[in-house]
Amino acid sequence: MAQNNGNTSNNRGHRTSPIDPAYAHLQPQALDIERVVLGALMIDKDAFSIVAEIVRPETFYEPRNQKIYKAIQTLNMSEKPVDFMTVIEELKHQGDLDDVGGPNYIMELTQHVASSAHIEYHAHIIHQKFLARQLISFTGRIQEMAYDETLDPDVLMQEAEGQLFEISQKNMKSDFTQIDPVIRQATDILKIAAQNEGGMTGIPTGYSKLDEMTSGWQDSDLVIIAGRPAMGKTSFALSLAKNIAVDYRKPIALFSLEMNNVQLAQRLISNVCEIPGQKILSGQLSDDEWSRFDRNINKLYGSPIFIDDTPGLSVFELRTKARRLVREKGVKIIMIDYLQLMNANGMRFGNRQEEVSTISRSLKGLAKELNIPILALSQLNRGVEGREGLEGKRPQLSDLRESGAIEQDADMVLFVHRPEYYRIFQDEHGNDLHGIAQILIAKHRKGGTGDVNLRFRGEFTRFEDPSDQPLPLITPTGGEILGSKMNDDDPFGAAPPITDAGF
Repeated sequence: MAQNNGNTSNNRGHRTSPIDPAYAHLQPQALDIERVVLGALMIDKDAFSIVAEIVRPETFYEPRNQKIYKAIQTLNMSEKPVDFMTVIEELKHQGDLDDVGGPNYIMELTQHVASSAHIEYHAHIIHQKFLARQLISFTGRIQEMAYDETLDPDVLMQEAEGQLFEISQKNMKSDFTQIDPVIRQATDILKIAAQNEGGMTGIPTGYSKLDEMTSGWQDSDLVIIAGRPAMGKTSFALSLAKNIAVDYRKPIALFSLEMNNVQLAQRLISNVCEIPGQKILSGQLSDDEWSRFDRNINKLYGSPIFIDDTPGLSVFELRTKARRLVREKGVKIIMIDYLQLMNANGMRFGNRQEEVSTISRSLKGLAKELNIPILALSQLNRGVEGREGLEGKRPQLSDLRESGAIEQDADMVLFVHRPEYYRIFQDEHGNDLHGIAQILIAKHRKGGTGDVNLRFRGEFTRFEDPSDQPLPLITPTGGEILGSKMNDDDPFGAAPPITDAGF
């Protein structure tokens, strides 16, 4: 940030503000208001609590005002009284008294302020000037780098996105709310839920038992859907998308970092038309399958599904696109496939875990900002592969890659688990697990945890309620399901699952 270190002094000891030679413009500033705020802080002991979340030392343009505010901040944090005498002593202690103009300047700040009545308004003005200077400095750096022909413009764009994201994150503020309007809002939600069959308050999942346990996908929630490769995470996500957008006509945005939009469309056609994925690719449909295609394809036309297949999507790009989708398309829910393929380009991290922490925290912040649910798919580490038995193969929260941050930020964590994949065909009660996918609710801030059994039809990349229709027959030799590819969650030949390498 440009500073006016070359300021000149007038006869009264004030510093004038020369034009910044870097931009040929006067930097945004409000020096008189800075002095008023500092004076008010020294005559009202309660004033600091009003502005502490609005301004920081670097928010002030004048370097000596920065040092004075820092001294006031230090006194308040130490729970010491604040007046012009204690501020002078603190500046002496810090070795900054002479730099700020001595005791005369401190005393002068208090003499021209009658009260702190408008200090919050004044503090906001100072903050706005500071934010404008940050943006000027940011654009200046980007402009200078853009003239450097040795730099890749794509890399520069990512750098710009990251820096702008950092500026916006640091300047996001949320004020407190008195509880009365919040109670009224909660009461309204309760009354709406009472009128809905089954107490549905969120966006329906399309699965009766899952809706019963969650009351649907809730606004502002970050939901993590995790599983090992070949468990069917993407198929489950697409089944949810189909239920939400096609059956319930709720607009959904699907960000796919792994597959392109045509591959996703092919999977949706297979799901809706009940045609095996391999036949969708080859085009070798029977007469009956062509009839099913013609009969059902219109369900997809006009459905409110918005697909973005930008590879290597950054959190800044997601935030920009999500805001636009909510504003222009009325999107009610966002789905990301998958979290570990996102990046926070332009921001510097010591390791991948720190970057994933920033991504998950940003997703939760975006869900709160837009007040819609965000569902993010996530990979699990290989811990489950080394465990034995029915219980050993069940995923645990500790199996999440970079589990600390993801588990902490998520409002709900669901695991997609198919025991049959591990040659486990009966549960502890002797129930048949052929063709069964278990949705394990491992974390739920707003409700209980537990298991939901769904039917998995791999040939159609589709999850169904078990009550929808009977399970397929088992072959006499046992183990495999007729007409299904239970160990192949990729009938379209998409890229193989990402391994643990590189994460």
